[in-house]
Amino acid sequence: MKLLFWVSLCLIFFTYAGYPICMYLRARCWPRPVRRARIFPRVTIILAAQNEEKDLLRKLDNLAVLNYPADRLEVIVVSDGSTDRTNKILGAWQDSSHRAVILPKHHGKADALNHGVAEAHGEIICFTDVRQTIASESLKNLISNFADVSVGCASGALLLGENESTPSSDGVGLYWRLEKNIRHWEGLGGSTIGATGAFYAVRKDLLLPLPMGTILDDVYIPLQVARQGSRVVFDPEAVAWDDFMSSPKREFRRKVRTLVGNYQLLQLAPWLLTGTNPLRLQLVCHKLLRLLVPFALVGVLVSTFCLRHGMYELALVIQIVLYTLAILTALRAKLGVLTRLSNISLAFIVLNTAAAVALIYFIVGKKAVWAR
Repeated sequence: MKLLFWVSLCLIFFTYAGYPICMYLRARCWPRPVRRARIFPRVTIILAAQNEEKDLLRKLDNLAVLNYPADRLEVIVVSDGSTDRTNKILGAWQDSSHRAVILPKHHGKADALNHGVAEAHGEIICFTDVRQTIASESLKNLISNFADVSVGCASGALLLGENESTPSSDGVGLYWRLEKNIRHWEGLGGSTIGATGAFYAVRKDLLLPLPMGTILDDVYIPLQVARQGSRVVFDPEAVAWDDFMSSPKREFRRKVRTLVGNYQLLQLAPWLLTGTNPLRLQLVCHKLLRLLVPFALVGVLVSTFCLRHGMYELALVIQIVLYTLAILTALRAKLGVLTRLSNISLAFIVLNTAAAVALIYFIVGKKAVWAR
């Protein structure tokens, strides 16, 4: 039981603390700075939409005010079998530099993006989502990374607008800040594993078609870019933001889908775990170890419950307190000064419960081709 405790604890610590520390030290001691410069290649922004009548006009207005030369920018919106007013909105929006691709049937985001890329004329393809808002200077900042010929993919940074009435906002916000820092440190030291799905750009000549049903295009595409010998970098000055109005239930569903996508990647691209993937070690440490943490948490709980003496008893008490705080937060109890700690505890439990459920969903084949 002692061995189970220490192995499980070390796995949890390395996943959420050890690996970030290693990436930070690599970025500080062996940096590979990106040679940015103001360049204006032809850019195509691709937006996949499925029944997005609520937010589509706001997004189109946002793209219209981006500070980038109009004659160097085209926008393609792919409607993936929409059945609401999305297609009507797009019909009134089209002109010489703004095009809509209307797909009659719903096949998922990956298929929609493939259609968009096939229609694109830009040297750089920029992917974005409907809900998030891009800052006016962000496209220019993102594209400046491609002045460095070693860069094949550049990711923007997503800022979450936190809401005090949302129980999981503090915890999820802290987790997302940690994730952004890890990506930044990875990119400074070489390449980061994935991109921010809401806003990232790729050289068109490095893009390969997405397999049908791909969930994590923002991980699959960057890894394909790295496989071809180009860097994947993170730019904290290329900002998009999201009005974060989540809940534990909604966050749980989102994380389950994302984590199912991690399992799916290994099925779609077995080469990810071979020597042909230059980021194999980072993939394991950053993505795959997180899938094991739920089982490590069970290992720590079971081992401390069985040992129950000395430091193991203290560890058991700490776990019980944190799990209790998380449950109370989920029930919207008022916890005063403990609110921030309880929010973090709830977010951590939601994340790891989602990882366990994702494994079950992947085994039984339950998946979704689209998530708005």
